[in-house]
Amino acid sequence: MNALMTDIILTDNAARRIGEILAGEPEGSMFRISVNGGGCSGFSYGFDIDHERHGDDRVVERGDATVLVDETSLQYLKGSIVDFVDNLIGQSFQISNPQATASCGCGTSFAI
Repeated sequence: MNALMTDIILTDNAARRIGEILAGEPEGSMFRISVNGGGCSGFSYGFDIDHERHGDDRVVERGDATVLVDETSLQYLKGSIVDFVDNLIGQSFQISNPQATASCGCGTSFAI
């Protein structure tokens, strides 16, 4: 089991959707989850396609999904569950973060 699996959990839906996204990208592409300063609650989540692993990246692989998280972001994401939801409101990645003390209504920013 990859070390990051104990830090961040990808649901089956998230892993499947990430795999679908990566299938449309050049070979070797990876999905990056990051935490950035800003957003209405203080921090915001970032989701990007990356083609390069950095020295401080932690990696989680599940199915066809390869996810990168830099060490700084990881400290804010430990214990989080990453899910992909497709409902009447739309499709989105959602992060259930046990460290977050508040979040905005849209769920893309949080406070610790």
